[in-house]
Amino acid sequence: MQKNIPIIDEILRILDKHRVEFIVVGGVCAVLHGAPISTFDVDIVHARTIENIERLMAALNEMDAYYRGHPKRLKPDSEYLASSGHHLLMTCFGPLDVLGTIENQAGYDNLLEFSEEILLEDMKFRILSLDYLVKIKQESFRQKDRLKIQILEHTLKEKSQI
Repeated sequence: MQKNIPIIDEILRILDKHRVEFIVVGGVCAVLHGAPISTFDVDIVHARTIENIERLMAALNEMDAYYRGHPKRLKPDSEYLASSGHHLLMTCFGPLDVLGTIENQAGYDNLLEFSEEILLEDMKFRILSLDYLVKIKQESFRQKDRLKIQILEHTLKEKSQI
């Protein structure tokens, strides 16, 4: 059953269960760093190796994922997920954006050095570092990204004082 509010931990739990290599970026990343913002989708950048795409496909099948807004509920396939494009999906737990790359064509391998591993309950996965997330938002031309900069910078400042 499709939900209006995403069940973020369930999306992350299934990705972790299938051992998908990914980095959480965007709003959920900011929230995991302690930023007081709202977000309604999970954004990830995934490793585009054949093995990882197979694991991602298994996770997406378990979540009954399909392309948002497609009248025939088109399901993603391995070939699409191997591209550098953005795959805006709906799952039974809410929206999931599976991104081949983000700003400046940065993919999983490029972002690894700017990410950190976290443990959340019994899940282990990577999130983009807060300072790199701020940098991306500062370089963005999207108004919604620009509006979050001050909150993210404040959160970064607070974390550095701990």
